[in-house]
Amino acid sequence: MKLLLLRHATTSWNEARRLQGRSDISLSATGRAEAACWQLPHWARDWPVLTSPLKRAQQTALLMGCHAASVPWLIEMDWGRWEGRRLIDLRHDLGSRMAAMEARGLDLQPPGGETPRAVGQRLLPFLRKLPNAEGYVLVTHKGVIRALLATATGWDMRADWPERLRPARGHLFALTSQGRLQLELLNLELRS
Repeated sequence: MKLLLLRHATTSWNEARRLQGRSDISLSATGRAEAACWQLPHWARDWPVLTSPLKRAQQTALLMGCHAASVPWLIEMDWGRWEGRRLIDLRHDLGSRMAAMEARGLDLQPPGGETPRAVGQRLLPFLRKLPNAEGYVLVTHKGVIRALLATATGWDMRADWPERLRPARGHLFALTSQGRLQLELLNLELRS
């Protein structure tokens, strides 16, 4: 089964480079204009569409013309007390403590939040229980996509992934009949 993952369009917090996590931020005017121009690849247009329960993901799907169902498992990583903060400020304020936390990679845990490893662990059982179909479109968040990339490839998040996850792109994964997640292709164009 194929899984096409899309990150929601831009919000005001994305523009300010703030960690959104589970804060329910709507798309900005820029984000609404972006999403209205996005189109699914022709081969995925008949696939069921599932979104995160957060407004920014639901609005993205709606503006793309997709009829979508919201599911709780696609919610963004919980950034705990860091939500609303900027990484640059956290690095400045926490100094070497922040560097040590970031060096934990998959096991980085913001105070009161969850780790990227935990995100992957909550998602894989959900994906394995999806009704059999050719594929699904999942409109979700960067943290979710990064966690699934780590699950599929063994990436430990201690260094940057060699290819940047670009905005306005889809990321194609496959779920094998044995329930393993595999990366197929990153950064598929969503514009017509």
